[in-house]
Amino acid sequence: MTGMAVLLALTALVIMARYLNRPSELLEEEIQVEEGAADLDPNAVVNGVHVRTGLVDGPGLTEVVNNCTTCHSAKLVTQNRMGEEQWNATIRWMQETQGLWDLGQNHTVIVNYLITQYPPIKKGRRAPLSNIEWYDLK
Repeated sequence: MTGMAVLLALTALVIMARYLNRPSELLEEEIQVEEGAADLDPNAVVNGVHVRTGLVDGPGLTEVVNNCTTCHSAKLVTQNRMGEEQWNATIRWMQETQGLWDLGQNHTVIVNYLITQYPPIKKGRRAPLSNIEWYDLK
């Protein structure tokens, strides 16, 4: 891949990560990728996003990258926004059935990162329509 293609791919990754992983009020921020970003270490963080995984930077990122993305994509983490109880149950399930090792002290660090950076999103119906001028169909 040429340097320009890598830079474009990195820019797209940063934009997608910001779009998928942050509240909508942050989507209006302009995302800038620095000159030479194509030469970054894959473990680098650009504009608050881990380059290789697309995970949001924060306390516990390294533990999540080292323990979670060893077995599956970071997308599996970001699409399953859960609370603390659900993450604990999911980790227990992975340990009992999928061969996940004992996380030790990292368990709390990982869960805290997940519930802070990827909390459940309350999705519901749109707000009721108001101030509508209705008309009769003929």
